Amino acid sequence: QVRLVQSGGGSVQTGGSLRLACTCSSRTFSTYTMGWFRQAPYKEREFVAAISWSGRNTDYADSVKGRFAISRDNTKNTVYLQMNSLKPEDTAVYYCAAVDQRYHFPPGEYDYWGQGTQVTVSS
Repeated sequence: QVRLVQSGGGSVQTGGSLRLACTCSSRTFSTYTMGWFRQAPYKEREFVAAISWSGRNTDYADSVKGRFAISRDNTKNTVYLQMNSLKPEDTAVYYCAAVDQRYHFPPGEYDYWGQGTQVTVSS
């Protein structure tokens, strides 16, 4: 069973920064495509960012382009989401996700999910 354990998050004022991390238990992490999603209160979960197994390809939701950056360290089995210039509308529970495949980017679905971490941006 693959486990994704998230860390980071918290509360920040508008314009601030936070970094999320997600560590994967799989020994074959380097073959996984990783993603970040978020869900705000009373809204559906939405895609935020994705990164290919090699780290060469990334994809972002239009709402976070230029402010968020996804990266990964395959030596640490960890994917990161650096969030800058945060806005109140970024407030949500953030989830990392993983799928063990290298051939389609971005992937259509993910198989494993982290526990979620709260990000709150106050105005």
